[in-house]
Amino acid sequence: MMNKEFFMREALKEALKSYSINEVPIGCVIVKDGEIIARAHNNREQNKDPLGHAELIAIKNAAKHLGGWRLVGCDMYVTLEPCIMCSGAIMDSRIENLYIGAIDDKRGCVASYLPILKDRMIPHNVNYEYIQTISPYIIKRFFRHLRRLKKESKNKI
Repeated sequence: MMNKEFFMREALKEALKSYSINEVPIGCVIVKDGEIIARAHNNREQNKDPLGHAELIAIKNAAKHLGGWRLVGCDMYVTLEPCIMCSGAIMDSRIENLYIGAIDDKRGCVASYLPILKDRMIPHNVNYEYIQTISPYIIKRFFRHLRRLKKESKNKI
């Protein structure tokens, strides 16, 4: 049987796909009964779509795979703590377990910046766990690269 680290590595592979197309490197897989049923990576810039978050795309693909919007019994592995929009979708789709590869102190809405999944008022309980990965390094490297490109383009003027 596959373990949590295996599935998080699969999410990291998706994040690297985002990185390779100059998207914020976030990847996601959704697992049911030990099998990956959906995978996705960020594509907001490429598709000019504000909803192009890895989590939302994966949820949509998983729902299509299962033939319904309730993802009961599913686990999500994502390389960065979800934003408020994605956290809401995770909750509403009934995902049971969420595994996070990096905490997002600026926009994370699971356990850090705005911990909505900790709120007792939410209609569906989502369990979450942080799994230490290289994800924070990949994200820092990506933004360092963007800053360098921006600086180089200013110097050319």
